[in-house]
Amino acid sequence: MRLLTHLKPLLAAALAVVAVPVAAQDQPFADYVEHLKSRALAEGVSPSTVARMTIGLEPNDRVIRLDRAQPGRPTRTGYPPLAPYIARHVDSARINGGRREYQNARSIIRAVEAEYGVPGEILVAIWGHETAYGRVKGSFDLSQALATLAWEGRRRELFEGEFIALMKVADRGYSRSQLKGSWAGAFGNPQFLPSVYLRLATDGDGDGRADIMNNRADTLASIAAYFRDSGWRKGQPWGVRASLPQGFDVAQYKTKLRAPVCSRVHERHSQYKTVAEWRELGVRAQRVIADDTLVSLFQPDGPGTRSWMLTTNYRVILEYNCSNYYAMSVGLLADEVAR
Repeated sequence: MRLLTHLKPLLAAALAVVAVPVAAQDQPFADYVEHLKSRALAEGVSPSTVARMTIGLEPNDRVIRLDRAQPGRPTRTGYPPLAPYIARHVDSARINGGRREYQNARSIIRAVEAEYGVPGEILVAIWGHETAYGRVKGSFDLSQALATLAWEGRRRELFEGEFIALMKVADRGYSRSQLKGSWAGAFGNPQFLPSVYLRLATDGDGDGRADIMNNRADTLASIAAYFRDSGWRKGQPWGVRASLPQGFDVAQYKTKLRAPVCSRVHERHSQYKTVAEWRELGVRAQRVIADDTLVSLFQPDGPGTRSWMLTTNYRVILEYNCSNYYAMSVGLLADEVAR
């Protein structure tokens, strides 16, 4: 799912036309790298950066295998239950680690919350899910991974653009050894793609550098910038537990909206109604939430199981990673960190 992060619309369009992988042998890899170098230079990257970021590049077969193993069009075989996923991803290690990081960064978090309006526990939860609070950031050489994916050709426009963006990131003074991450090009504590780094990475401590690889303040401010850019509404929770009257059928309120991106994620949510309107139908929020807040109902594991009211802020979490499993685990981990 991390491949969907940050570039879902472009990626969704690409996935729709790649049932048969395109062979990359339309030109030798070395020739294609020369094309990448020329484009980077034309877009203002310094010759020294281009040279140090491309020396010795060879295609990585493992990256191609991992990319081709990603699902294309989703099947209709149903949804795995949420509860086991939550048990694995909102465990004591992540909860305790999140509480520890929150305490260690309390002054930073207060400043970030004041500027961006995003709760600190949400920022910490994203960090925890993406890289286990910085412990698991990926070890792929980003130059090699992105050049390989662009050359392979299945999503050339996407990955060639990310390769050029990586050159621009490197041109800000980062060494090639620092620029390591996932096979799909995401890097740093928040696992930003290079183009997202260029657009939203933030200097959180005023030292003139947005170091999302090692700097806690920069990491948290950058995640907050991403959430604000995606439309986070200050003062609203991501969601709250809901109690339903006996026999209540959430399916009767199925949404009529058709999401152009990540449709299977959004189709599982009900229509939006205000908290007051749901209460008239017998649905009760289990935490305080304003009556005029628009929420949808989500009962991921079917009738008789736990339910939530989800605000539009939940959809902001989905902008980070388009998966109900991911978004629910982020929200629930944030609740535990705050508790």
